[in-house]
Amino acid sequence: MNEQLMSFLPMIVIFILFWFLLVRPQQKKMKEQKAMLEALQKGDEVLTQAGMIGRITKLDGNDVTVEVAKGVEIQFQRAAIGNKLEKGSYKG
Repeated sequence: MNEQLMSFLPMIVIFILFWFLLVRPQQKKMKEQKAMLEALQKGDEVLTQAGMIGRITKLDGNDVTVEVAKGVEIQFQRAAIGNKLEKGSYKG
């Protein structure tokens, strides 16, 4: 019985390391991203996943309208927003 347990011990250790080094940080990052997307407000400066920087002009459920240049607005889904930037990042 003890020998069988010792043969599974390396697999158990690898699973625990896998959990703490890969799965847990990814879950934490996803939770932070979801919270950021839910907290978006009109006037926030954002960076889309496509690399566009702009200011939110309208929020409508799952859609976000972002001004990327003076007079140019593009509509995105909330999930397309990659990061919220500090005020003053967008010079449009």
